[in-house]
Amino acid sequence: MAYVISEECVSCGACESECPVSAISQGDAQYNIDADTCIDCGACAAQCPVGAISQG
Repeated sequence: MAYVISEECVSCGACESECPVSAISQGDAQYNIDADTCIDCGACAAQCPVGAISQG
């Protein structure tokens, strides 16, 4: 199951550079993860300073 970013996202960008498949991009209000591209590795969740990323 792909990871998702919740509304707690503060748009710091820490997760984007950690994604090995470039599944994360800046959205209007927060960063978003493309579920079709996500490989469920969890690298992004480990980098989130506010814990806004979890398995969906």
